[in-house]
Amino acid sequence: MTRLIFLGPPGAGKGTQAQILAQHLNIPHISTGDILRQAMKEQTPLGIKAQSYVDSGELVPDQLVQDLVEERLGQADATSGWILDGFPRKVTQAAFLEELLQKTGQGGERVVNLDAPDEVVVTRLLSRGRKDDTEEVIRRRLEIYRNDTAPLIDYYSDRQKLVTINGDQSQEEVTHELKHTLAS
Repeated sequence: MTRLIFLGPPGAGKGTQAQILAQHLNIPHISTGDILRQAMKEQTPLGIKAQSYVDSGELVPDQLVQDLVEERLGQADATSGWILDGFPRKVTQAAFLEELLQKTGQGGERVVNLDAPDEVVVTRLLSRGRKDDTEEVIRRRLEIYRNDTAPLIDYYSDRQKLVTINGDQSQEEVTHELKHTLAS
């Protein structure tokens, strides 16, 4: 049973690696952004709530994101395992997730910290060519990530659940290292 949580700065390759691994393991890659967009598209009760925040340009509150994650992890395809990408982002969300997994008998999760130096990440994100990816915006996102997520690394490290993978390698090398590390 594989249950993985992916951490890492924007541009470290979390989404790419999560998709590759999910296909390899035949388990769902659960991205909180995707869950949110899907719920809004399907106009589920939680999606309608989320839409009101998105429409007004506000962040979707933690409780609503947590409710969406809980709902998604309860779906049939997630019973054989999953890869969570983009959640938790804070220690309070990690504590919520830990309780949820204990309550639903889905413990045993491992946390992959896909780390890459800021300069590598900035270069990668700038090369994507997205309009909103200016160097200033990217550096701000990295600053927020480092401030908010650094405590998560300690949280999972203290629980002996953290594995750090060097994200400053080719996509193939990262995939190989991930598969090798998770097999051991």
